[in-house]
Amino acid sequence: MRLTTGQAIVGFLANQWSERDGVEQRFFAGCFGIFGHGNVAGIGEALLEYPERDGAAGLRYLMARNEQAMVHTAVGYARTHDRLRAFACTSSIGPGATNMVTGAALATVNRIPVLLLPGDVFATRVANPVLQELEDPRSYDVSVNDAFKPVSRFWDRINRPEQLPSALMAAMRVLTDPAETGAVTLALPQDVQAEAYDWPEELFARRVWHVGRPVPEPAALNRAVELIRGSARPLIVAGGGVIYSGAADELRAFAEATGVPVAETQAGKGSLSWDHPRAAGAIGTTGTTAANALAREADLVLGVGTRYSDFTTASRSLFGRARFVNLNVAAFDAAKHSGVSLVADARAGLAALRGALGDWSVPEAYREESRLRTAEWNAVVDRAFGPSDGLPAQAEVLGIVGEVAEPRDVVVCAAGSMPGDLHKLWRARDPKGYHVEYGYSCMGYEIAGGLGVKMALLEGGEPGREVFVMVGDGSYLMMSSELVTAVQEGVKLVVVLVQNHGFASIGALSESVGAQRFGTRYRYRTGSGLDGDVLPVDLAANAASLGADVLTARTAEEFRAALIQARAATRTTVVHIETDPLRPSPDGEAWWDVPVAEVSGLDTVREARARYEKDKQAQRPYL
Repeated sequence: MRLTTGQAIVGFLANQWSERDGVEQRFFAGCFGIFGHGNVAGIGEALLEYPERDGAAGLRYLMARNEQAMVHTAVGYARTHDRLRAFACTSSIGPGATNMVTGAALATVNRIPVLLLPGDVFATRVANPVLQELEDPRSYDVSVNDAFKPVSRFWDRINRPEQLPSALMAAMRVLTDPAETGAVTLALPQDVQAEAYDWPEELFARRVWHVGRPVPEPAALNRAVELIRGSARPLIVAGGGVIYSGAADELRAFAEATGVPVAETQAGKGSLSWDHPRAAGAIGTTGTTAANALAREADLVLGVGTRYSDFTTASRSLFGRARFVNLNVAAFDAAKHSGVSLVADARAGLAALRGALGDWSVPEAYREESRLRTAEWNAVVDRAFGPSDGLPAQAEVLGIVGEVAEPRDVVVCAAGSMPGDLHKLWRARDPKGYHVEYGYSCMGYEIAGGLGVKMALLEGGEPGREVFVMVGDGSYLMMSSELVTAVQEGVKLVVVLVQNHGFASIGALSESVGAQRFGTRYRYRTGSGLDGDVLPVDLAANAASLGADVLTARTAEEFRAALIQARAATRTTVVHIETDPLRPSPDGEAWWDVPVAEVSGLDTVREARARYEKDKQAQRPYL
């Protein structure tokens, strides 16, 4: 079949399917793209010529406004589909391509599949140097697309059409492997994209990629069971792998049978409903006092689908002298902390553990202790959600969103102080109801990621399931552009825009290290620095200019009413509310390792350094 390289790529992608547990679905939902000279005549022409229509094997095209944002949207979509579906993203060479690098890093850190198709310079070099080409005096084979190498799970440059089939097969292998997935980059020189070639018919055949559920190796399972049976105070740490493998029901059954309390990471939040008797809540630096107290006194930690980030382990200061059993589909994560490695799918692994443990369970006194600790924390949350004088606290805003949201609605967030507050305060009631990107904590993910989440819900036949995007003013200013895409595509979001005139999270962190919130407020410059009046930034007007409906609330009561109105609306609606950034949420009593200047002329820094050296003594090497 004689096609251009661009046409061959579209034809191949349109015929790829994933399958798990006997359920098949088309893997690529479409292709996001922003066109320039590096891709308009290749991938762009192919998307025009072969659209998805009338059951034909084409690929749907969606226009984006920012290359980084379109990758975020693809990530939100794939995560909602448990990594069984994905998007491709295409850009031109140069600034378009390098704009996608941040999105690629986010996808890879979070183990989410996305295919990146950046344009590249001429393979023939006949016109070099071309517009937007990076000239590297060390080699003519270097372009800006080499920047994708460290942030991609697979990378290749297609310098000849003959190279394409093997690259496409390798790309699909990685994208559909739960242990290896992340960003996959195929750099496409613009002349090669437009070059014709006689492709084998087999390249375009319907191909189904099986996503398996590997089971634990028997000897490793026996070692894990022995450790668990010998423990008196075990704790489960549920990570994102529980959600992606659809293991929430198996986790609940395991916890109910054994009595082991369950703490959740950011990616794993929602694995167990917040009001389940075995739910201990969020763990780590942004965790609850209940989960963190249980972690400090645990003699064994069963990590399920977690990569043990520093926030989860409180920078390795949280788990005392506990031993580890790590159930993870990725051997890299299962081997962490010198624990017993159970390399397996989360659902299959939990089922195997439950069967092997038989009637074993924790002592009744431990069950009651975990229940009481969690009840105490829930009372703290109730008070944090209560009314306050003056501007509402951020916790009060989150509480109102939780009241208005239905049990299966989805909250989306990514960066700033809100992810931490959501982790410990949000009362998740559904495994897919909590979507916070905190592996890369990327400012600007929120609206774009929320768009991907809502697209996946609409596609899944759940139009009544609303998406609440929580975004602070700092993150909104970095990337609000995909409001336009949501309006264009008719995808409705409820965006809660929290205005606190600066960076609340880094402001608090700055204060904790003695840096006095330097450089974290949006203020006019005066002779002594950025300490003048508040800047007259009207974010509500900005959102309206991008095509969204906007509601402004000044009090908690007005906010609740606006939120109810926004949820009932049919168009993307932004609800703007100003909060007090100096009113912190309840503390979960866990540490985070952020080094403090060892010498300083500032008293605040010296005091912070003394606290830091004291706290650092609790760190352990996990050997």
